[in-house]
Formats: sequence, structure tokens, C-alpha cells
Amino acid sequence: MDWEKKLGELESQVSELLAQAQKAEDFFRIKQQFLGKQGEIAGLLRGIREISPELRPIFGQRINQAKQLLEDRIAEASRQAESRQARGGGETQDLTLPGVWNPPGRIHPISQALDEICEILEDLGFQIADGPEIETDFYNFEALNIPKGHPAREMQDSFYIDDEIVLRTQTSPVQIRVMEKQKPPLRIYAPGRVYRRDMDVSHTPMFHQVEGLWVDGGITFSDLKGVLMLFAERLFGEGTPVRFRPSFFPFTEPSAEVDIGCRICRGEGCRVCGNSGWLEILGAGMVHPGLFRRVEYDPAEYTGFAFGLGVERIAMLKFGINDIRLFFENDLHFLKQF
Repeated sequence: MDWEKKLGELESQVSELLAQAQKAEDFFRIKQQFLGKQGEIAGLLRGIREISPELRPIFGQRINQAKQLLEDRIAEASRQAESRQARGGGETQDLTLPGVWNPPGRIHPISQALDEICEILEDLGFQIADGPEIETDFYNFEALNIPKGHPAREMQDSFYIDDEIVLRTQTSPVQIRVMEKQKPPLRIYAPGRVYRRDMDVSHTPMFHQVEGLWVDGGITFSDLKGVLMLFAERLFGEGTPVRFRPSFFPFTEPSAEVDIGCRICRGEGCRVCGNSGWLEILGAGMVHPGLFRRVEYDPAEYTGFAFGLGVERIAMLKFGINDIRLFFENDLHFLKQF
């Protein structure tokens, strides 16, 4: 047998078949015909036994080279065919079909609200801070004046991993961690995901919070009011009515709830605001001296205020959304409105 002539013929046959092949099954058939266990190359290898022993290594090497060459050519031709089809250049191209339109993406309404909140706080001189979402009971509760058995724990039905590890129920632990490492003055805000066992039209098990903290010598409740009134006007528009109501939080004293005039009824009273004309947007207060002592701040030298708000609630108020679950259903008809 003329081995070189036979190999040359096989390479020519492969070239002709590859020129006609278009689909994946065409390339598979060519590969099986020439490179399969019962293929042409395998037949040549079996025929080596017919030649003299001293020539077998030479022809074996030549056949293996031809085999590798055919494998490479088939693989390359297959890749090129796939590339043509991906570009619409294959035989399945239908020029009568409309073009493929890729609609532009949109920023999620929660992200829009969060970005705006962060931008306002940074304009007011606050710097971003971060902390873990899986927290110890100490940082999530005890360091914030909420010891075991405290009634305030019932307000935050929590996801416990074990007796001492919890998914954080608020971003307040970030404040403790920062104060442990940094001495006043400091002005930070902490955005992030938090978790509570709650699910209805106004609550979800996971939601987003932003908390702010300002500590320095001589900070007063008037500073708190001034910052939050400016914040509300920047967020909801100039002239937005703002009021402060006495409240209770274990980690602040005095504490307040902050409301804005209802954006739906303009203060006239409606179902959304419970006919009160007001909508709650955040909680705030002067940092409790007990927190300062835990982080070795002298409460006689330093004072400060803290505030916290739910991003989903802000987004609902800004965009007129009445069910928080809509944010997480991934309904494009809903999301495309923003």
C-alpha cells in the first residue's frame, strides 16, 4: 500500500466534506468517518502490521501526525461554522425577519432610592461605612442597650443561626464597630441589607436600611433636626412638611419618629396616611450615653445623634407604590415604569 498516497487522499476527502458541512451533525459524521474507532485512520493503524518491523515506527508516526492534523481541521471548521451561525451568516438566516432589539437596562427602583439617599448624605459630609450581615448577638443587640430578655427584642423577630449568631436586624451594629476603632469626631452612614421575620404588603424578610451617626463635642438635638429637615427636603422636594414625634429606642435618648406630609393627599388625609396627613419616614435620636461608655467614649465630652430609615419605604413613598412585594417579584412590566 502507498501510505503517503492514501493519507493524501484522506486529507483531500476531509477538505471536500468540510467545505460542504454546515451543521454540528455534519462535522460529527466526518469525525466518525475518519477518526472514529472504525474510521479510516484506525484502519490504517491496523494495517501497519503488514509492513516490516523496522518501518512500522516511521509510518506509525506519520499516521498519528495525519490524525492530529485532521482533528485540528475538523475542530476549526466546526468553530467557524458556529461563529457564522451566531452572526446570522448560516444557511438558517431569514432576511425577512425583523432585527433583534436589545432593550436598554434600567436601575431598580430600590437602587435608585438608595443612590439618592447616599448622595444626599455624602453632600452633608457623611462617609460610608460597612459591616457584616451575619452578626453576633452582642453587636446586634447587647451593645445597643438591648440585653437578653429586653422587650425591644420582640419588636425585631430575628433569624438566629445559633444562640449567639444572628442575621442582623438593623445596620446599627456598624456604628458600634466604627466607634470601637475610631475616636470622634466622626460622621458616617451605613447602608445595607437587614433581615427580620416579617412578610406582608409593607414588610419583607430582607430589606435595606441606611443609618447615620454624627459624634463630636457639643452636638445637640437641634443639629439632628436641622440635618434631617434638610435631608427630607432634598429627598422629597423643597417645602416638604416635616414633624418630630416623641418615641423610644433603646440606643437613643431622647428619641423621635420623623414624619413628612403625605405626598398622596398633601396633608388632607387619605387611606395611605390613615387620614392623618402624615407619613413616617425614619427614626432618630441622641445617642444613649450607655453606648458611648461601651466604646470608651466619654459622654461628658462627646454627644451625637443617630438616625435610621428603610430604603424600600422611601422608594414606595417617592414612586407611589402600595405593596413592597412588587420590588422583589422581577415583573418587567412593573420595573420598566422606573
